[in-house]
Amino acid sequence: MRVFLVLFRKELRAFLLNPLGWLVVAFVVIMHGVSLSTAMKAFSDTPLTQSLVYVAMHTPVFWFYFLFIFPLLTMKLFADEQRSGTLETLLTAPVKTWQVVLSKYAAALVFYVILWTPSYLQFQLYPWITDLPPAWNPGAMIGTYTILFLMGMFFLAIGCFASSLTSNSIVAAILTLGLLLFHYFLGFVTTIWGENFAGAAFFHYISAKQHMHYFCNGLLDTRVAMLYLTFTLFTLALTFQVLDFRRWRR
Repeated sequence: MRVFLVLFRKELRAFLLNPLGWLVVAFVVIMHGVSLSTAMKAFSDTPLTQSLVYVAMHTPVFWFYFLFIFPLLTMKLFADEQRSGTLETLLTAPVKTWQVVLSKYAAALVFYVILWTPSYLQFQLYPWITDLPPAWNPGAMIGTYTILFLMGMFFLAIGCFASSLTSNSIVAAILTLGLLLFHYFLGFVTTIWGENFAGAAFFHYISAKQHMHYFCNGLLDTRVAMLYLTFTLFTLALTFQVLDFRRWRR
């Protein structure tokens, strides 16, 4: 555990001291502000039954910037170390492969949580600026940040896996984005092909857009939590196998 904590602190410092990390924070704050402004304009134009949180997370802008977060956070995790040769040194040191994988993943996950802290504060500004009650209920707020965390766990694991496959961080970013877009568009299979085929229920079950819809309405589903947890563990296991194979090949 001590070795893991040392590696974790090193990786987290790399995020906190890297200008790219804070550029990503600024990017998320600005884009979330655009989503929130778009949602508030929609409220002013016409009465809506959904909460402000729900509408802000369902603007076209949201998915555009949300999926770009993960390639930016993970593309250098393993790829840069492979390119510079430091990964070989790390894998030959007296540390276990799982410690390397989990320390990098945990640091990325903690930084991901930090990314969303300003967005919560932006929501809290609404009643302060407008002098109106919050345009959401606590369930919608809890559900929204729960699904953001669950999706973030899985999507960061995909980024770690992609970064472990190549020594080029740009290739890792493109591969991550491609896998995320593939996962996202699987949720539209029933929209394209209809509901009258055997696998329709499965595509509904794994649909990221569907999960966002339910959770932003305050409907928490433990099956979705188990789905993302299982996918995360499976993807991290693949990353472990890739690095372990590379370690023993040397």
